[in-house]
Amino acid sequence: MQVTETLSEGLKHEFKISVPAADLDAKAGARLVDLKDKVRLNGFRPGKVPVSHLKKVYGRSVMAETIDETIRDTNTQIFTERGFRLATEPKITMPTEKAEVEQILNGQSDLTYTVAIEIVPPIQLADFKSFAVEKPVAEVTDAEVDEAIQRIADQNRSYAAKGEGAKAEQGDRVAVNFKGTIDGTPFEGGTGENIQVVIGSKTFIPGFEDQLVGIAAGESRTVKASFPKNYLTATLAGKDAEFETTAVTIEAPQATTIDDEFAKSLGLESLDKLKEAARARLAAEFTGATRQRVKRALLDRLDETHKFEAPQSLIDEEFKLMWGSIKAEMDSSGKTFADENTTEEDAKKEYRAIADRRVRLGLVLSEIGEKNKISVTDDEVSRAVIERARSMPGREKEVWEYYRNNAQALASLRAPIYEDKVVDFILELASVTEKKVSKEELFKDDEDKTAA
Repeated sequence: MQVTETLSEGLKHEFKISVPAADLDAKAGARLVDLKDKVRLNGFRPGKVPVSHLKKVYGRSVMAETIDETIRDTNTQIFTERGFRLATEPKITMPTEKAEVEQILNGQSDLTYTVAIEIVPPIQLADFKSFAVEKPVAEVTDAEVDEAIQRIADQNRSYAAKGEGAKAEQGDRVAVNFKGTIDGTPFEGGTGENIQVVIGSKTFIPGFEDQLVGIAAGESRTVKASFPKNYLTATLAGKDAEFETTAVTIEAPQATTIDDEFAKSLGLESLDKLKEAARARLAAEFTGATRQRVKRALLDRLDETHKFEAPQSLIDEEFKLMWGSIKAEMDSSGKTFADENTTEEDAKKEYRAIADRRVRLGLVLSEIGEKNKISVTDDEVSRAVIERARSMPGREKEVWEYYRNNAQALASLRAPIYEDKVVDFILELASVTEKKVSKEELFKDDEDKTAA
């Protein structure tokens, strides 16, 4: 076998490999001998089929299998000897001319092919004990607990009918009958009877609720509103509609007394228990926000300390996914790059930089995990599936079957678990200092633009 490196540019390499026909023929012959005791052919006793006859019957298919195996083994040997870690699958270029292919399959010609690869560069990991990470921590105050309970009360408030002739105001609940049309034609889902609308809740399409202000029970009016450009029903997205609307009842919100009885209406023993539950929920939210802030700071530190050339193929793949998502979102919302105070060229440059960062951080996290034998167990993945199923009541079996039969979806659960375990490993080594902050400070930078 002869191996010649024909290209070595950065992370890209290409090799030309030539395997003698005699080597292929010897391997194919050994496979045929092994096949002799396994096949059953009419006219021959088991194990007595001449190899020459087997070659006539199976020669070409056996040679094809031999070639595939030889290429795999040869490539593995080349990459292992040079210590290469592949970024993507190797690109193999085989002979295509019919006469040449026939000669190779018949064992009359050497096999010559090329393999092009892009490798992952060696990664020199930083000393994580030198990392200093600030951990913002916010305590849940009594005022925040009271605000949370007030929000719950607002969401569960009762309504009472307003007096005869009363007009609807912001915050009132109006029961309406309506018939919608687009360009004078009724559309599916455009009709409703005794539908309750809380004015100002923004649960209906933009403009609908505001036009109910001032309406009285029994009064009819034409409400004009437009469906959002990103509306889920594509046939309605961006369309202007008119709704012939009649108010059935007008109700005003009633003040909710926050006491033990209110807590019991929510299934809790007392107001104190409701406060405990609200505090625990807020504490969990704060802990999650703290985790995100610490993780983001740590990823920024990893980015700063691990600057290297990332495989372009991985960057291109990451950018393609990101850009496709960005374009789809812009198309659905009707926004342009000008609306975002940028140009398509500048936006592409920005997202390519983000793609580069994500790829490098992914490689660094992978290197850390591999060198420190960090892995995700099947039990951890199963627990993640169970949690996902529990978050969708009534569809647990459907969710479980989806992940059980979808390896890619299962991998999407495994990846963040792995990342979190690597992050925890680094934090164990780093110097982490807690800093007391307010709720506002904790959440002010919650939008993560450059996470791995």
